[in-house]
Amino acid sequence: MITIAVNPSNLVQGPAYLYTAPFGTTPPTDASSTPTGYLTIPSAPWTDVGGTESGVTFNIEHTIGEQTVDQLIDPVGGRLTKRMVTVTTTLAEATLANLNLAMNNIMTISPNTGYTTADPTTTTSATQPSYTALMIYGWAPLLSTGLPALRRVVVYKALSQVKADLDYEMTKYATYAVTWTAYYVSSTVGPFHIVEETA
Repeated sequence: MITIAVNPSNLVQGPAYLYTAPFGTTPPTDASSTPTGYLTIPSAPWTDVGGTESGVTFNIEHTIGEQTVDQLIDPVGGRLTKRMVTVTTTLAEATLANLNLAMNNIMTISPNTGYTTADPTTTTSATQPSYTALMIYGWAPLLSTGLPALRRVVVYKALSQVKADLDYEMTKYATYAVTWTAYYVSSTVGPFHIVEETA
């Protein structure tokens, strides 16, 4: 008989909160990653995007380039040649602020008395984009005490690709489907940082 060791406390399930800020914004300190900190709203300019649909997905995809020689049928080794880090979600709160966020802040939003206008900025492909920092507050494996724990993921520099569906239907609400891609920051700062509570 084979004994399989399974620790149900390591299963992670549940929704996350997603915050955004301009690229270069300092995230909360690692020491603030506690269950109490989970419910604490990060200070400005971090902004909660509000409700999401179908969760928030943090994805890391590695591409391995294989090394081969004529004399062997099997690859003899490999090297990491590419890393893609993405954050995907659907913004369920169809505000103009969220639309602008999803479009990498290329709109001019002008609040007025009783109404607000939003106009896209027309630029060239050489225009430097407005990068965004992301922070995902989600669950981690349970603590040894059985209490819930927090895992926080910070993506320092990202741009989004968006599909904004402004559907005005009886049975469907408007959503902004967004995929952010992380980019190189520096030789000392990686594209993302993860911290989770352990005690």
